[in-house]
Amino acid sequence: MSGPATPEPDAGADPAHDDDGLDLARSIARATASSSPAARRKPRRGNRDGGPGRGRVSGAHPDDRDPQLLDVTLARLVGDRGWELDLRVQGVFGRWEELVGAEVAQHCTPETFEDGKLVVRTDSTAWATQLRLLAPTVVRRLNEELGHGVVVLIEVLGPHLPTWKKGLRSSRDGRGPRDTYG
Repeated sequence: MSGPATPEPDAGADPAHDDDGLDLARSIARATASSSPAARRKPRRGNRDGGPGRGRVSGAHPDDRDPQLLDVTLARLVGDRGWELDLRVQGVFGRWEELVGAEVAQHCTPETFEDGKLVVRTDSTAWATQLRLLAPTVVRRLNEELGHGVVVLIEVLGPHLPTWKKGLRSSRDGRGPRDTYG
């Protein structure tokens, strides 16, 4: 009956030295390391949980599983969802006074932006006329902020006025009182 394999003493070793203790353990570990089942096993591909992976393995180098900075995560979310233009347009709405000037912003407010058309509401008919005259300049300024060709048209709406279509003394196709309200 054969016992556990004892390693052969090294050729350059001292013959008076007896391999026992720590030296014996090291030499046995070296001899059996290459024949262990763990050494023969191929490296596993995939995630730590063994699920389908993308060939990534854990290591000391950063990867996308590590904690990320908030601005990097938000930029990736905005890019994945296609919200870049919407965010830039809402940024223009928030900086409207800075972009068009304090006096114009006091009398005109943006309402909607869709398919290159910006709808702006004014507080009087006089300012509606004024903004129609300023429209090419405003379009140029907005396209500098948003990118070339984003804003194609500015639709200017006048103030919200009372309707004269209802009541006891209303007439069909009547123009109402002859006042401009502003």
